[in-house]
Amino acid sequence: MRILFVCSGNSKEFDIAPFIKEQGESLKAEGIEVEYYPVVGKGLRGYIKAGFSLRKLLKREPCDLIHAHFIYSGYAALIGAGRRTPVVLSLMGSDANGEYKGKNKVKLSSRISSFLTWLIQPFVKAIISKSANIEESVYLRHKSFVIPNGVNLEKFKPQWRVINNDHSGENRKMKVLFLASKTKPGKNFPLVQAAMSYLEGSPVELICPYPVSHADVPRYLNEADVLVFPSFMEGSPNVIKEAMACNCPVVSTDVGDVRWVFGKTKGCYLASFDATDFAEKIAMAIHFSQTHGRTSGRQRLIALGLDQGTVARRIIAVYKRSLGRAPGLQLAVNSSKFTVHS
Repeated sequence: MRILFVCSGNSKEFDIAPFIKEQGESLKAEGIEVEYYPVVGKGLRGYIKAGFSLRKLLKREPCDLIHAHFIYSGYAALIGAGRRTPVVLSLMGSDANGEYKGKNKVKLSSRISSFLTWLIQPFVKAIISKSANIEESVYLRHKSFVIPNGVNLEKFKPQWRVINNDHSGENRKMKVLFLASKTKPGKNFPLVQAAMSYLEGSPVELICPYPVSHADVPRYLNEADVLVFPSFMEGSPNVIKEAMACNCPVVSTDVGDVRWVFGKTKGCYLASFDATDFAEKIAMAIHFSQTHGRTSGRQRLIALGLDQGTVARRIIAVYKRSLGRAPGLQLAVNSSKFTVHS
């Protein structure tokens, strides 16, 4: 089976988003041939133009199925595919639900993505949503599958922690890690700033290394005492699962599927958008780190089947259904595990 990934190639930091590349590599590990078509060109016009270039490519080098990531890539894929090649679309969150700039506040300009998500559904074979809140935008439920991104458990794993430069660990400050962009409104960095102001005088320090190479993320997660994630809206945030794979304590707002992923994992805390509550949860996570060390988040991910291999096999099942090789196959997600019905 030859699959072509169509995705954005507009980032200055990487040619293809790391989580998309890792998903492709996990499919390769399951015996699927995966190629990448990164779209260089912004806006709907740029993706439409890329679609016509893709059509020429597919005439020379056909594939069995196109997997498009994000709504604009979906339109490029449909133009490229014509009537020859089925298209599976992965919705990321901001394409389906809009780009958030505050609590329950969506940028007006991003509403076009939500409309395009509604418009495209009859023309694709299947739609993969990263979480249940994203799936709410899918009205053709017979095409709908909820499959979060998996985590590379070989890359993200507990490691020996380097504590400061002297390795002593004595009188050190507890590290609070924020791994997103401080300037992107939806990531809500001001909430972290406000919460940290309540912890002044405590032996804590805020670490904000973004932008950071994805290859360095495991080190940061293993050296941190707590990861903070204050976003206004998410689908199935990868960094939460990556932190849990490293058994790092986490404080997060109740967005996307975070509540489900956390479950009852001790050392992982849900917080509101109130700065005092967020500060209290950070203090609780720091206390947990001081008294218990690391969490059992890794075991929680394994129990949920969120390792890359398991997720890759679920995606392959969607591919087979879209190609008519597994008629009647349906995937569903509930509060505790994934189930497969045939």
